[in-house]
Amino acid sequence: MPAAHILFIPGVLMVGMFLGFIVGVRAARNTADLERKREAERAAAKAARAAKNATAKEA
Repeated sequence: MPAAHILFIPGVLMVGMFLGFIVGVRAARNTADLERKREAERAAAKAARAAKNATAKEA
């Protein structure tokens, strides 16, 4: 095995770990943003239903 492999293989592993970390962080952030958006939509729908029920009870 040539001496270049002593540097090349760990270098490739480090680059792969770095890229994997960046991609993983981005995916986690996208998932969290999507969950926040869903929670906001659920809260808005719940408020709309409550307002509709309140107007229905008044009438």
